[in-house]
Amino acid sequence: MLYVFVLFLSFWLSSLGAGDAAAQQPAKGTPPAELKLGYLRAHEPRLALSVLDVSPRDEGVAGAEVAISDNNTTGRFLGQAFSLDVAEVKLEADAVPAFRELAGRGATTVLADLSASQLLSVADAARAEGIEIFNIGATDDRLREEDCRANVFHIAPTRSMLADGLAQYLIWKQWPRWALIYGSHEGDRLFADALRRAATRFGGEIVAEKEFADTGTARRTDSGVVQIQRQMPVFTQGLPDHDVLLVADESEVFGTYVPFRTWEPRPVAGTAGLIPTAWHPASEQWGGTQIQNRFAKATGRRMLAKDMSAWTAVRIIGEAATRTRSTDVSQIARFIRSKDFSIAAFKGQKLTFRQWNWQLRQPIFLGDGRSVVSTSPQEGFLHQFSELDTLGIDQPETKCVLK
Repeated sequence: MLYVFVLFLSFWLSSLGAGDAAAQQPAKGTPPAELKLGYLRAHEPRLALSVLDVSPRDEGVAGAEVAISDNNTTGRFLGQAFSLDVAEVKLEADAVPAFRELAGRGATTVLADLSASQLLSVADAARAEGIEIFNIGATDDRLREEDCRANVFHIAPTRSMLADGLAQYLIWKQWPRWALIYGSHEGDRLFADALRRAATRFGGEIVAEKEFADTGTARRTDSGVVQIQRQMPVFTQGLPDHDVLLVADESEVFGTYVPFRTWEPRPVAGTAGLIPTAWHPASEQWGGTQIQNRFAKATGRRMLAKDMSAWTAVRIIGEAATRTRSTDVSQIARFIRSKDFSIAAFKGQKLTFRQWNWQLRQPIFLGDGRSVVSTSPQEGFLHQFSELDTLGIDQPETKCVLK
């Protein structure tokens, strides 16, 4: 209830005079203006190394649904109604037909949890129909750089933002010497590239690298505890002296097996051990307890990073609709693109969009499986405009030409 009161009060104070409030409410009996949001996801069951890491079936969607409820709490005072229409495709399948079906059912904005190639094809189809896309899943830097699109808002952080957030903490801890082991799949290599870039940017040194090839085993069933206990120390044996062992294993082939099994007793970070992410299910700072409790009440589980990205995307749309008092997507998008726009998302500061590529500025959480260890940007990493721009590719470096 506190969240609802603060949200409602902040709206009236920021957009209306006290004496005008009653006049701004819709006349009784007037049907609400509906804003239908689409949610397009590429989903297939995915095997994780630990059964505790298997993604919930409603990951992401659950966050969007909670935010739809939040939007409607305020929207009913303005004669606005928000709804969510979910569609699924298989990984790497053509996503454009499913997008067109969403558009045909009235979706005027679409949240996308797709691969980079799928997102680009959907963004190009959406541009012709005047539909805005909110990327909540793809972390690929190229989507914000050489392959950027003017009609895509990026809520998910990039790999470079995640790697920079981790690197800042390791440098702050004075652990500058890193060994890097990475997987053989594309995502693994891209995250390894981001870690190399972060080392160069912040003064870390990668003293050795080693690839862990995916041999196509059945992972959990083919890799018993005894085998793992013997193989992982051998794989990490012979690395030069290092402070931290970095892991780049987005594909979940070996990373979970690394902590506590290395040849040398060293902390592990990256996609295992200390993990950088957009949100942590144990976060309780900056009002985080409030959103966590509301999410748990609605879903029966804790809020994951993709849930928070989806929640943030829907709340961005709702905030813009509230501030503009409109459900017209072009007017909403224009306000989101303005320099006056910001959104509160339980991360300690207001979040804004980078004007050069529409990436949402945001802190990066660093956590293990139990708690938040730290958040970046770290103290002492300064920037002339926003310390959040120390995370990821900054404007002077960008290759983005919005089109």
